Amino acid sequence: MKLLLIDGHYYVYRSFFAIRDLSTSAGVPVNAIYGFVKTVRRMVRDLSPDLGAVVWDCGMPQRRVALQPAYKQQRAEMPDTMRPQLTFIQNIVPLLGFASLSLPDTEADDLMASYAIAARARGDEVVLATNDKDLFQLVDDHIKVYSTNKTDLAAPGDTFALLGAESVRKKWDVTPPQIADVLALIGDSADNIPGVPGLGPKGAAALLATHGSLDALLADLGAVKNARIREKLTSSRAQIEQNREMVRLDLDLPLPSALNDLALQPRPTDLAVELEKCEFKSLLAEVRAEFRSEVPVTPAIPAAPPPVQGELF
Repeated sequence: MKLLLIDGHYYVYRSFFAIRDLSTSAGVPVNAIYGFVKTVRRMVRDLSPDLGAVVWDCGMPQRRVALQPAYKQQRAEMPDTMRPQLTFIQNIVPLLGFASLSLPDTEADDLMASYAIAARARGDEVVLATNDKDLFQLVDDHIKVYSTNKTDLAAPGDTFALLGAESVRKKWDVTPPQIADVLALIGDSADNIPGVPGLGPKGAAALLATHGSLDALLADLGAVKNARIREKLTSSRAQIEQNREMVRLDLDLPLPSALNDLALQPRPTDLAVELEKCEFKSLLAEVRAEFRSEVPVTPAIPAAPPPVQGELF
């Protein structure tokens, strides 16, 4: 079986900022809805998954906030015009065929990781649709990351990539399990996690290549040849050890739905009813063309103005 796990908030935000000036005839913004639906439908075409879920952040893990109270505090509030679109999207996820999953005080990456490990244990193939660096530490023969970024495509004409261990090595100069060690050293500005001052991904990878692991590095800091780096590592040791716990993924969370309950079950008729409210003329036509026998054709709706689109795919 192939399980597709989608990082919900990431793709809502990406859609919102990639597509501009798309509203209904009444002036209601629908840009994030349009981008999200188009993206998920594209994933289904690209991957043909058997099982699928959109996973949402739902509060903050207390263990991370206790370690670093400033965790993610620098992030801006969700734009006002995105909030109702997020609610609409979460309501139509089941109509697209996907389970909509979350746990209180749990981030999406941890819940996605727990599902990925459970699926791998029974021999399933897992695809993670995300931009979260933490999840790259799970990549192996059974777990890969879906990407449409041009820099990740292997050849001209490719429209998507499934990033495996070799892709991680090319991108980070480390193996997937070492991603957590890199992040412990350099921090993550997106999450407000401070790292060793002046140390970037290349420098962290070089240290790990020389010493083998973060544990080995910390156990013998005196062996670091560069005196400036050695001093910074020594003064930042407590931060590094704290960061390692921050980037550790929870792999054994309770699963809100069993794996076998994640079978894709699209409801095209109901989906068409909701998309009509957004006045998506071309998208409605696509849905009806795919499910012609199931989706009745309703009277034509006014054409929405064409969106001003950034790089969504």
